[in-house]
Amino acid sequence: MKLFNKWDYEGITFNDRSVEQVVSLKEVIAPHSFGRHGDKKLAKIHVNIVERLLNKLMRGGTGRKVGGKVIRSHGRLQGKKLHLMKSLDKAFDIINERTKENPIQVLVRAVENSAPREDVTRVQLGSVRYQLSVDISATRRVDVALKNIALSALMKSFNSDKKLSETLADEIIAASNNDSQASFAVRRKDEIERMAKSAR
Repeated sequence: MKLFNKWDYEGITFNDRSVEQVVSLKEVIAPHSFGRHGDKKLAKIHVNIVERLLNKLMRGGTGRKVGGKVIRSHGRLQGKKLHLMKSLDKAFDIINERTKENPIQVLVRAVENSAPREDVTRVQLGSVRYQLSVDISATRRVDVALKNIALSALMKSFNSDKKLSETLADEIIAASNNDSQASFAVRRKDEIERMAKSAR
């Protein structure tokens, strides 16, 4: 069984063991489970990684300033999973054309490179609040990485001539190369880890 009848699941390798435990490469042709996992706790770790990326793309915009822009898509992508599947299919074609690699492998590498290992949380002792560095669970690491990859693609295609499929391909390739200059997701990971380091 191949994704979009093109991309094989065989031979996908992981460099990060913690990410491998929570990333599903369940063989599907169309990454659409119709929300069967929605009412079960932590069932999303059994959902194909490509579908999880699609679910992150179906957002209504941040409504706040991120990377110098306020993204308000007014819900144009909410519930438009088939539309986004076509965009992702085109993005995977672009990735394969540029890298000559399996796009699923490139996506897995992008998630590994943009998943932060530690974050900060607020702790209150009496009336004093301060930030404390904490390790992040593997599930949250993957969620944050996918959110930042999706957010970057949306930001770059917002009020731009570039299509979502092109910006998504650009971001996935840049993140898979661990390029902090070109990839918003890798830059955010470095920023989160830098803040956590200073809060140790």
